[in-house]
Amino acid sequence: MQLFKQLIVGLLFLCCCSLLPAQELNCKVTVNSDQIQGTNRSIFDALQQSITEFMNERRWTDYEFLTEERIECSLYLVVKNYNNSNSFAAELQVQSTRPIYNSNYKSPIFSFKDPTVSFSYNEGDALTFDETSFGNNLTEILAYYAYIIIGTDCDSFAPLGGTPAYKKAENIVNLAQSTNEQGWRAFEDGRNRYALITSILEDVAKPYRQYVYTYHRLGLDEMGISADKTRAKITQEIPALKEIFKEHPSNIIINAFFETKLDELINIYSKGTVAERKTAYDNLSYILPTLQHKLEPLK
Repeated sequence: MQLFKQLIVGLLFLCCCSLLPAQELNCKVTVNSDQIQGTNRSIFDALQQSITEFMNERRWTDYEFLTEERIECSLYLVVKNYNNSNSFAAELQVQSTRPIYNSNYKSPIFSFKDPTVSFSYNEGDALTFDETSFGNNLTEILAYYAYIIIGTDCDSFAPLGGTPAYKKAENIVNLAQSTNEQGWRAFEDGRNRYALITSILEDVAKPYRQYVYTYHRLGLDEMGISADKTRAKITQEIPALKEIFKEHPSNIIINAFFETKLDELINIYSKGTVAERKTAYDNLSYILPTLQHKLEPLK
């Protein structure tokens, strides 16, 4: 009887733990140091572990996430330069996915390459983050992308639902203006961190953010019910986004979104009508002129 009671208590404990709020991110981190020769590899292993813990063990928002609801994402850090003073120069690829309702499919939702990631790191350093001040450039960059990932995910589940997270990313950018670190300033680069968050939060981007919700919540999530109706919803707003991009070509988030979604869109339209494929091709070829060769299946 005692053993039975212990078993029941154990099961109840496990059930309760599974319902406790979890951190928002389930982030896979890879540090690639292939370009660096003649250095003790332990520093790169330690860096990878530190970033993994920093991204996954911190509560970034007040949102309630269950363990199975954590956002799957990845950081791929390619170290370009490293010296004995523990100064790093790297390129960072950020990606995240979103599960699609009633399917095993995970849709790519955000993909962005940041080529100007520089920071200092000593093996054993604790990565800490304070929202009220600008600290180590590494933790600020990581926190910035954590909020971008969360904001994008939230936008896909509720209209403009990612605004609180995006505002936190914007706050990091604002704090960074008092530093000399690369990637944070206006006019420094049309595709840097400043440009990305500005392109998301400016008023002209609101139709795009609404489209993120339509595309995922009213589109892909309903694909199993009626593929024809959901494809029509996905197609309906693309011309409007083209016009926004035409008038504001410096708004990089629309371009980044369709770059991320291109393979998925081609798959969706492979079963579409001639008119749907033409609409998709005409508009996407304008937004993504360098990727027209990939749009050939839509013709």
